[in-house]
Amino acid sequence: MDKGLRHLLRERDEEIRQLKEEINRLKRQLSLQGLSYLLKNRGFSIYKKQIGDDLILPEKQSDIDSYYEHLKKYSFRLFLRDVIKHQQGFSIEDVTRYATKEVSAQYLNYLTSAGVVVRDRKGFRLKKQPIKSFGETLEWFIAEVLKRAFNMEAIWGVRFKKRGVGGDYDLIARFDSRIVYMEIKSSPPRQIYDNEIRAFLDRTDDLRPDMAVFLMDTELRMKDKIVPMFEDALKKRYRHPVEVSRIEKELFHIDGKVFIINSKDSLTGNIASIISWHLRSNIGG
Repeated sequence: MDKGLRHLLRERDEEIRQLKEEINRLKRQLSLQGLSYLLKNRGFSIYKKQIGDDLILPEKQSDIDSYYEHLKKYSFRLFLRDVIKHQQGFSIEDVTRYATKEVSAQYLNYLTSAGVVVRDRKGFRLKKQPIKSFGETLEWFIAEVLKRAFNMEAIWGVRFKKRGVGGDYDLIARFDSRIVYMEIKSSPPRQIYDNEIRAFLDRTDDLRPDMAVFLMDTELRMKDKIVPMFEDALKKRYRHPVEVSRIEKELFHIDGKVFIINSKDSLTGNIASIISWHLRSNIGG
């Protein structure tokens, strides 16, 4: 081997070494900005996350994108809840409360082709059983919304070690160096109780996220029941409670850090609105 070739090979090896060092440096830098690191700095160590016992997903990874797009539709989410309700066996007539028969047939054909629903002697049944609720699937979907639409790191179904405040944190996310905590409800307002509001506020006080969001997957008004429940909980909790204020439509905030929202018009759009409002309201803060 001549000297010129040996010299070129040494230069190549040195360039590779330098690139490896830079990659490792960037990996270390990214890990120091990650969600686990931010949580650890606050004294929170993740014990469990994303178990998925009740998570409903298509059989094939290639169907995940189309499933995500379907879940953006409120009518499809309601349809899927009805499928869960009748999971052991149902006909198309059993799951047409929230959409026309034609739309329901389209949804059912899609779920069948994606392997979520299978045909049986009664008509159809949910392939994965038993499923207690739509909750985990909704948490997964909203985590995907934060990842895909807002480029956030997000995890769902989180439980921490050795904390005074118990229970699951439905979703925790990071954008920039901020922590977002979301409590996600698939039940209608009439099925929400005082203890759930108190638990959300307890976890918010413990974690101290930059944003805490109480999100209800409903198009019903928040002002009728949920906002008054928060107002009552705040009066009992604090000597000088902060008011619940409307941002717009059915989007509300408490002191610019706690938000109450529903999915009216657009779930993704409502999340975008409160993030934008929060950032504009805290510039320089």
